[in-house]
Amino acid sequence: MSEHASFQKRSVAPRPLNNKGLHELALIYVARYATSKHKLTDYLKRKIQERPWTDDARPALGDIVERLVALGYINDQHYAQQKAESLTRRGYGLRRIQAALYTAGIGDEDKQAALNIDESVALQAAMTYARKKKLGPYSSGGDDMASRKKHFAAMCRAGHDFAIVRQILDFSENFVQD
Repeated sequence: MSEHASFQKRSVAPRPLNNKGLHELALIYVARYATSKHKLTDYLKRKIQERPWTDDARPALGDIVERLVALGYINDQHYAQQKAESLTRRGYGLRRIQAALYTAGIGDEDKQAALNIDESVALQAAMTYARKKKLGPYSSGGDDMASRKKHFAAMCRAGHDFAIVRQILDFSENFVQD
C-alpha cells in the first residue's frame, strides 16, 4: 500500500431513511433556507432517491409539507414577495422574477402580490443592473451599434421591459444618473 492510499475516498453507504428521518430533514431544510412547498417537495424527493427507504409505509411527502405549512414554516406568498424584492434589489426585471417564481412552483394567487411592481421601481432595478454590469451609460466602451446590441440583449435577458431598456440606452430626458 502506498503512502497516499490513506487519502483515497472511501465509499460510504448512505444512511437509510424513514418517515421520521424525512421529517427531520424537512425541518432542517426549512430552518436553513427560505423555501416554497414545491422546492421542499423536490428536495425531499431527491433525498428519497439518494438513500434506501426502510419504512414499510410509503414516504409521507404531502403530509410533511402540509404540516410545515400549517405550522407557518412555509408560506408561498411570503416567499414570493421576498424573492421578488430580492431580485428587484439585485437589478432584475419582471420577466426574470416571473421565471424565478415559476421555477419555485409558486401558484398564480401567491404570485400576484409579488409581481405588483410599479414603473419607477422597475426603472430603478434596470438602472441598478446597468450600473452593476457596466451597461449603457455606465459602460466604459464606445457607443457603437455592436456594443449597444449586446447591452440591449443583456438587459432583456435580465428580464427588463423593452421600453425601459431603450430609455436607459438612449440616454433620454427621463434618464437620471445616480
